[in-house]
Amino acid sequence: MKALYRRYRPKTLSEVVGQEQITDVLANSLKNGKIGHAYLFIGPRGTGKTSVARILAHEINKFDYELEDDYLDIIEIDAASNRGIDDIRELRQRANIAPTKGKYKIYIIDEVHMLTKEAFNALLKTLEEPPEHVVFIMATTDVQKVPITITSRSQVFTFKLADPSVMFDHLKAICKKENINIEDEALKIVVKRGGGSYRDSLSILDQASTLSDDKITAELLNRAMGLPQEAAISDLLVAYSANDTAKIRELLTALAETGIKSEVVASELIDAIMSNPSANYIHLLDKLTQINPTDAPNIKAGKLLVALCTNAAPAPIVQAVPQPIVQKAAASIPPKPKPEPKVETEPEPTPEPEPKAPVVSKVPNDAGADEIWQAVVKNMAEKSPLLAADILNAKYTLKDKVLTIYTGSYIKAKNIDKRRSFITEVLPSDVSLEITKETLADDPDVANIAAIMGGGEEIQIDA
Repeated sequence: MKALYRRYRPKTLSEVVGQEQITDVLANSLKNGKIGHAYLFIGPRGTGKTSVARILAHEINKFDYELEDDYLDIIEIDAASNRGIDDIRELRQRANIAPTKGKYKIYIIDEVHMLTKEAFNALLKTLEEPPEHVVFIMATTDVQKVPITITSRSQVFTFKLADPSVMFDHLKAICKKENINIEDEALKIVVKRGGGSYRDSLSILDQASTLSDDKITAELLNRAMGLPQEAAISDLLVAYSANDTAKIRELLTALAETGIKSEVVASELIDAIMSNPSANYIHLLDKLTQINPTDAPNIKAGKLLVALCTNAAPAPIVQAVPQPIVQKAAASIPPKPKPEPKVETEPEPTPEPEPKAPVVSKVPNDAGADEIWQAVVKNMAEKSPLLAADILNAKYTLKDKVLTIYTGSYIKAKNIDKRRSFITEVLPSDVSLEITKETLADDPDVANIAAIMGGGEEIQIDA
């Protein structure tokens, strides 16, 4: 029997779930007979790039996808194993041969970023002067490695990870068709562990369906996947907020005794923090991302213990912390003694400050700015955890449909700009992005100081 992800692989553009911003455009192009000579599909793994490439190839040539025949006019190439200049030269030679059955000879090049520099140059020559009967459909998970000369000659489509609610409904419908008896809380775990990837989510659901002939519960699924209970993660964050090292050791020991790996605990903690980002957990988040799955188990456990027992975070910001955690933490921390009242003295008059240079100060944001920023922070944390702290520390404005990110550092601005696509893919289509090294301050005096000090830019001082 075929795996679920193969049985439910879409066969038409209308069957593709969650990528309507792409399938609608492609369907309209096909309807109007506007066929491009080169398409570039970019996005995370498991989002449907290859599936849509195959569907598009069949529909361009009006082939029947249901037959699953090996059509000679559709050639699939894995660039990971056919990445050299000789492979591309052979492709160019074959491209000059007219199609046998369809109107076009279509090349699907998967993981195109794996091609060598020489191979890219050879491919570029064909893209610059393509034969009329040739169409290239390229797919990549790392568009940063694709030369701009290739992307500029292609129609670029960005595939997004599935929204959790869309994925939940999709899996729920499949469970109904397949008679998989699974409770909603367990299905939410499948969605979470799938990370927005359709293929991964269906693979996990496939595995979960074999766990029991009765109802599959969240507890059963957590135990089978080696995942900690949500309450254990919540308790760890509460203990971290209270700087309760004894409780942290107790909780980590209990998790280790049930066979749950340190990197899994770290991953769950990161997910819990990023679901509601807070300045309280920036230092913890930074340490958790340093836990390497390839380290020895004792080293990973040690890093996790140090991360949780070194609470260097600033004073709690109640409005930004998940409310259940705030309530638990507040109940566990003893009240501080009240300070002795101070005798008020008449302050000495201070001279008026001199006028300061113009600064970048806080301006009112457009409506919906907070929701857009939360989406940016969450997506960056999922795609590039090492930059999560930089994003959390950054400030932003949304004015006149322009989202400006103020990093306060040349290096941070440069690093975030390299991952620009992780931000733009969650922005509304009418919102543009600017990333700057400047400092944004709510208080103009603070911004003035930053401006005088060079905008917070990091510099290298030779010894």
